[in-house]
Amino acid sequence: MSRIAARFEELRRARRKALIPYITAGDPSPQMTVPLLHAIVEAGADIVELGVPFSDPMADGPVVQRSGERALKHGVGLTDVLRMVREFRARDSTTPIVLMGYANPIEAMGTARFLQQANAAGIDGVIVVDYPPEECVEFAQAAKQHDIDPIFLLAPTSTEKRIHDVARCGSGYLYYVSLRGVTGAAHLDLSEVSKRIPQIRAATHLPIGVGFGIRDAESARRVAETADAVVIGSRLIQEIEAAPADALARVKTFLRPIRQALDASFSK
Repeated sequence: MSRIAARFEELRRARRKALIPYITAGDPSPQMTVPLLHAIVEAGADIVELGVPFSDPMADGPVVQRSGERALKHGVGLTDVLRMVREFRARDSTTPIVLMGYANPIEAMGTARFLQQANAAGIDGVIVVDYPPEECVEFAQAAKQHDIDPIFLLAPTSTEKRIHDVARCGSGYLYYVSLRGVTGAAHLDLSEVSKRIPQIRAATHLPIGVGFGIRDAESARRVAETADAVVIGSRLIQEIEAAPADALARVKTFLRPIRQALDASFSK
């Protein structure tokens, strides 16, 4: 059983919902990434999504784009991100880490080499935004052979066929993008989320995470009424961006009330 599957099983038994924060590797500096990962876990994260900086992101809103630009100014690339995860693993062997990014850096490294090195670094899952499931069956199979869960995105516009394709190819969890737009958008439609999640759940036994537009404890709690996990990225990155020198304290202060709200509403 993968670390991701084991974590969700643990949460299911405890009747808890997963908190999945997202940060960009290398932001605000390469030296801060590993301490930030540990701070996020200490604040109650169950799984962490770590963004791989890329120059031409298609799904990222202004906040995440700026974080990627800051990381790229420090010269952070995919090899550096894998090194950061290896360093994180020296102290934490249990928290699942999911890389999130785009195909270009993976293709540049070579998919076989990437999967081998990601496995060696301790990566548990990978979300490649521009790898649609119908075009990367081989990649998904190869990832699973390296004990890495290929995680795919679903959107409000996803067809029934797309939902079934993702359910068939994906593992770990499914990531439902809760709005039509880019990361950080504020128009979260909770009624749409509550309507779509049961439709997705009917096609898969995988846990369902919801991201894009979750900004505070209340929106996280309401999304978790139907989802298994909440993903928070842009709002967390804003905390880092506002005061880089105090980033460790700020991410803990921001995430702890969300963790508490989820546990108060859904745990035993």
